[in-house]
Amino acid sequence: MSNRSVWKGPFVEPKLLKKVNDVISGGKFATIKTWSRKSTILPNFVGLTFSVHNGKSFISVLVNEKMVGKKLGEFAPTRKFSGHGNNRK
Repeated sequence: MSNRSVWKGPFVEPKLLKKVNDVISGGKFATIKTWSRKSTILPNFVGLTFSVHNGKSFISVLVNEKMVGKKLGEFAPTRKFSGHGNNRK
């Protein structure tokens, strides 16, 4: 669940929303580059590809119906698991 009040509605960075509207109205579905990990995924984002910044590089995220209501940052991990040491014998 979100900590944001229901009457406020979901938060989406205005600049990101403008980029999404430009891509949809343009007809060509290009990748949208964003640093806004805190933006909520809206139903009109479905089918679009976002490049979400994880602090070091951009992670490509293709949005589907199950992602609606979640944050963009949830799909771009910031930590890389390299395993539990070297297990050679």
